[in-house]
Amino acid sequence: MTDKHTITIITPVYDGGHTYLGQAAESIRAQQLPEGWTWQWVVQEDGETGRPFAELPDDPRISTGTGRRMGAAVARTLGLARATGELVRPLDADDLLTEGALLRDIETLTEHPELGWVVSSGLDLLVDGSQTPAPDDFPPGPLPDGEIYRHYAAGEHRVISCAVTAHTELVRAVGGWGALPASEDSSLLLALEAAASGWMIAEPSMLYRKHATQSTRLAEFADPIERATRVASVLARADALRRTGWRWSPTSPRTSLTAM
Repeated sequence: MTDKHTITIITPVYDGGHTYLGQAAESIRAQQLPEGWTWQWVVQEDGETGRPFAELPDDPRISTGTGRRMGAAVARTLGLARATGELVRPLDADDLLTEGALLRDIETLTEHPELGWVVSSGLDLLVDGSQTPAPDDFPPGPLPDGEIYRHYAAGEHRVISCAVTAHTELVRAVGGWGALPASEDSSLLLALEAAASGWMIAEPSMLYRKHATQSTRLAEFADPIERATRVASVLARADALRRTGWRWSPTSPRTSLTAM
């Protein structure tokens, strides 16, 4: 079951990777929300030390959990089990939400109930504190079906995949984040696109921090064989979903087996 008028932010973190977690917390607590709305922050350690949680403020809206260290994708999925919001959005432990980010996501999905998800632009946050535009985003408004897929298949990353907010039931229905060593955000985004209509928000919703220890700078991330396998997995998942012909609808009848 989900709580209406709640948006859940899910953050994976590991011991040693929580240097900026306190700043992420500040960016969440500073968010303005529509009247009657609140947020839940699910922080899931990829590991079982509990040490990253020392960086968190004392706030009843924060839910923490631990699990075996198996990567960010697994941590996100474990955290998803505790998500209570009707909407869900990922946020990495070293990134920040911009002013008005959640407000714009919620308002867009509320004003356009036919949508399953929204994605927004972002800014790269450099080590010296300066900010630069992220990828060449799509025009704002409704996204043509398959547009993100086509560019991804061509090797063009036109959006920041983790700058997405979606209906929690939709995220669960498509299986959450792909069980990959990286590109799990892209796997989810293309799965969402295969099953529901989306919208591009022009205003940046996040600061994507660039630093020496981020996972995308690891040699493994750039390995051509692993990269090709990740891309093939992301595309195959989206293809398989499309072949089912299933489309998510917020007005579809919902039945919970636990309630029967």
